[in-house]
Amino acid sequence: MIYRNFQDIKLSALGFGTMRLPTRNGVYADIDEPAAQEMIDYAMAEGVNYYDTAWGYHDGQSEIVMGKLLKKHPRDKFYLASKFPGYDLANMDKVEEIFEKQLVKCGVEYFDFYLFHNVCEMNIDAYLDEKYRIYDYLTAQKQNGRIKHLGFSAHGDLNVIRRFLEKYGAAMEFGQLQINYLDWEFQNAREKVELLTQYNIPVWVMEPVRGGKLASLAAPDEKILKALRPDESIAAWAFRFLQTVPETVVILSGMSDMAQVKDNINTFREDKPLNKQEMRALMQIADVMTGKDKLPCTSCRYCTAHCPQGLAIPELIKLYNEHRFTGGGFIAPMALQAYPTDKQPSACVGCRSCEQVCPQQIKISEMMTDFVARLK
Repeated sequence: MIYRNFQDIKLSALGFGTMRLPTRNGVYADIDEPAAQEMIDYAMAEGVNYYDTAWGYHDGQSEIVMGKLLKKHPRDKFYLASKFPGYDLANMDKVEEIFEKQLVKCGVEYFDFYLFHNVCEMNIDAYLDEKYRIYDYLTAQKQNGRIKHLGFSAHGDLNVIRRFLEKYGAAMEFGQLQINYLDWEFQNAREKVELLTQYNIPVWVMEPVRGGKLASLAAPDEKILKALRPDESIAAWAFRFLQTVPETVVILSGMSDMAQVKDNINTFREDKPLNKQEMRALMQIADVMTGKDKLPCTSCRYCTAHCPQGLAIPELIKLYNEHRFTGGGFIAPMALQAYPTDKQPSACVGCRSCEQVCPQQIKISEMMTDFVARLK
């Protein structure tokens, strides 16, 4: 197992994410505990020492089950991470109540790592609002030893993360971002890593294989990669890419069965970062994957000056590209929650004034109509 130095401890470069544990009969809240126990025991035996859970995973059952599964292992042999569920605004005034329950659910006296969960457009104002005392309470728990290391995770855009760090960056010991070779440019992951580096904040990775999308590719793309590394699995390329990003410390993978656990551990037995030729090939594949149906907005903003509704058209196009590529998902709907009703895609009146000045000749009104339909 590869290990990375973090302050005075060594963390396994592969972290065990527990959002996608095996279930019974396809019921998300019904975790198959014997199967999960076998997976955890194998991972522990093979040197994985970082385990990531959260309040909402498996409809609230992940923390409870992980507490049971890890109980048979010495507490000083693993590092447990959980998060404050700010993805739900109804939780913002319940930080103390939730944190105390999480300790009980996990059966521990402290969390090694604890995060502000999912800093994004929808909750950034609430996270920064001092009346909720989230920051004050969590930093107090760090001072009294019930949180060893405090950090955050973020699915928000670059400006949202910047706002969070401008206020709390000095106290953040690590930041967890969605990073993979697909999102390196598509979701501005490269710039987000650079921002954390400016604050000297080590990077944790989530969604390394984009929810499984990067575990298999189109046949021509797989042929290109196999020619470069005949013995490397397609999924392993996603992890090798992240091994090439020097700022990364822990790379989380949500594993659902023993085969995934074994494959990932085999990948992390040694570092095999990509060379320039391999990186170039991977980036070309990512460009084709994301650019095939991507609307070519350059954010020139000519459109916004001509929109009678004052819509943030470039930002909406960016969210549309993400939502269409992913085939749905939560990122675009989550971001749009921060938009007033009169600034949503549905507010477009179809006047086409924006289209008359678009250098890329994007059919913006048609995009807005399709976006509204996809969001239903």
